[in-house]
Amino acid sequence: MAQEKKVTEEKITENVSTEYLGNLLSERGVKPSIQRLSVLKYLISKKNHPSVDVIYQYLHKEIPTLSKTTVYNTLNLLVDKGIVTALSIKEGEVLYDFIEYPHAHFLCTKCGNIYDIKIDNQIFNIKTFEGFHIEESQINLRGICSNCKN
Repeated sequence: MAQEKKVTEEKITENVSTEYLGNLLSERGVKPSIQRLSVLKYLISKKNHPSVDVIYQYLHKEIPTLSKTTVYNTLNLLVDKGIVTALSIKEGEVLYDFIEYPHAHFLCTKCGNIYDIKIDNQIFNIKTFEGFHIEESQINLRGICSNCKN
């Protein structure tokens, strides 16, 4: 399996292959299906921190038999397997992001855009803290982005 690519901090382009996606899912114990591959490809290529509804509306055009429940279940599976993270950066809405590399998120309180922010990876490598076992960490920042500030 020397040709298999591992997820690294390198950027993944929109031209990600179905073979790569299938290998990524298989490495994490997820059986690749058209629906799962499509949801994962959407997250990798769009990088827009979408909700279930946004993903469903986009993919339903390509896969008319796709249900919102399938998208929801697929995202939950990808979160459970550590491929995707569920963001709670916006009140009352769960958004999803491919875990391409450890990063923080910045929400512009004016325009609503969410930006990925590279930060020191050491913070994400903390596994214990004063007797606690850390299973997940998210750093969410809020403020006004440079576009809205100008």
